Amino acid sequence: MHKNEQITGLVLAGGRGTRMGSVNKGLQPFRGTTMVQHVLERLAPQVGPLAINANSDLDRYAAFGLPVLPDVTSGFAGPLAGLEAGLRACKTDYLLTAPCDSPFLPQDLAARLFEALQAQEADVAVAVTQEGKRRQPHPVFCLVRASLLPSLSDYLQNGGRKVDGWYAQMKVAEVMFEDADAFRNINTSEELHELGGGPSPQGIVPSGDSPQAEISVRDAQRVIRDTVSPVRSVEHVALRSALGRVLAQDVISPINVPAHDNSAMDGYAFAGAGLGETPLTLRVVGTVYAGRPSAAVPAAGECVRIMTGAIMPPGCDTVIPQELVASAEGDTVTIAPGSVRTGDNRRFKGEDLQQGAPALRRGKVVRPADLGLMASLGLAEVPVQRRLRVAFFSTGDELRSVGEPLAEGCVYDSNRYTIYGMLQRLGCEVIDMGVVRDSPQALEEALRSACENADAIITSGGVSVGAADYTKQVMAQLGDVTFWKIGMRPGRPLAFGRIASNGRSALLFGLPGNPVAVMVSFYFFAREALLRMMGAEAPLPLLRARSVAAIRKKPGRTEYQRGILSADGREVRITGSQGSGILRSMSEANCMVVLHDGQGSIAAGDEVDVLPFEGLV
Repeated sequence: MHKNEQITGLVLAGGRGTRMGSVNKGLQPFRGTTMVQHVLERLAPQVGPLAINANSDLDRYAAFGLPVLPDVTSGFAGPLAGLEAGLRACKTDYLLTAPCDSPFLPQDLAARLFEALQAQEADVAVAVTQEGKRRQPHPVFCLVRASLLPSLSDYLQNGGRKVDGWYAQMKVAEVMFEDADAFRNINTSEELHELGGGPSPQGIVPSGDSPQAEISVRDAQRVIRDTVSPVRSVEHVALRSALGRVLAQDVISPINVPAHDNSAMDGYAFAGAGLGETPLTLRVVGTVYAGRPSAAVPAAGECVRIMTGAIMPPGCDTVIPQELVASAEGDTVTIAPGSVRTGDNRRFKGEDLQQGAPALRRGKVVRPADLGLMASLGLAEVPVQRRLRVAFFSTGDELRSVGEPLAEGCVYDSNRYTIYGMLQRLGCEVIDMGVVRDSPQALEEALRSACENADAIITSGGVSVGAADYTKQVMAQLGDVTFWKIGMRPGRPLAFGRIASNGRSALLFGLPGNPVAVMVSFYFFAREALLRMMGAEAPLPLLRARSVAAIRKKPGRTEYQRGILSADGREVRITGSQGSGILRSMSEANCMVVLHDGQGSIAAGDEVDVLPFEGLV
């Protein structure tokens, strides 16, 4: 098979998959991997660079390690919009396209299209098959010259959407292929199942919020993000009480910082115009201190001794540090050529912050440095969001609270303490409701009480497949709650939605019961939602680090593994056994290694995404 480096290969995955239930078809499981992976493996030996055109799940496609190109033309303009995006990024003379839902494409596709395009001096080469007596063109299996971008963009801007309509303006070479099945599109869940794409049509991975099937981490996060809105309630608190709170308004500076032009160094202030190629000797006519008014006005040939932070006297624009003067005898100092430049070591009025400018933006979580900044502005009170009230409890007859004796088969409830700590770090007002028994009446009573007293509710346990049916029934009868199976490990089951009771409503997160899964689900789903309710934006601070050892993983789901990040943040290693009930490994870890669903096994030395725990709110 000949690899043609003149050709860039583009997989078209930008459609909406409406015939398969509005899913992202390229990411559907197919014979041990995904459909898009099969297409890439077929294309890779035939072409040079590869790229993917996609309009959703961009991070998941990026996990394949290739450029991901969204449409430039808006409104889901079809395959031509994907072709346009590919041509804009194309660095080779030719671009070959293939759809993401055709995993059987011919292994000589590029070679035969290229040969025909050259031989016929055509603009475009298109694959064709014979179906009975009819010739069937396959316009999305095409090779085009990169120089056609202006023509295509004009066609799209004028409302053109049909591929054959644009081809009508070009010289097209049609290339006959005998195997029609090689160009087959998998358009329905039944076809996918029939050809080996999953356990059943119902097992398809939706790109939206279907409650019946497994969905991706990215899709679940998107649904949550789109559902949550801030709680609008403002308090004015004393400056020191603002630590850890969320600013409800922009903090506007009432003054200039600094308030005057001042010296950045201890030294001598003078007019820099006197500097030249010969030594400059100046007479010292006074000393200016920070915080003390001074009437000193140096004339030509004069300077003042000045301290850090002192106001610059009229006529002075330069400060030489005292240790850089060539000599200082009596009331004169000598400055050697080249030891200082005009304007050095002078801080301008308003240089750090101008009066009337925003010092801090609404939505910022106040940190110690922010307290200092606001104090420097003379602010004694700060407008902040009301603390978010979050109720939480664990479910299970086997759970015992700390301090109680353990009966046979029982365990201490660790999840409530973990959740408490995470909520405290977010700055929430917490309502600990203890352990709720496995009964419909107890669960309904607890949920109603939580809903009537809190903005959000977090439960642990009772959302897995093995949980009693009434758990889902009680949650569902109180509101709109979706039960998800998320393509992740640990923490696959999760309940999310909103419930209501006696005119009050609250957001609900039903987390798994396993201790590590509780923390993973909280950090990657509940945390962002709670911060958004607080009016804050605090995305997870993912870093990149090299894996010390190989990590085994199959593509198709996201995995979160406990790790230890080196002091310099460059390397990471896994803590050992990664069972979802092994809480000790979470305590030993200082980070979480994030292995995205598109990734396979990691080799030693490969870079991975890492979430450090230190400083995480």
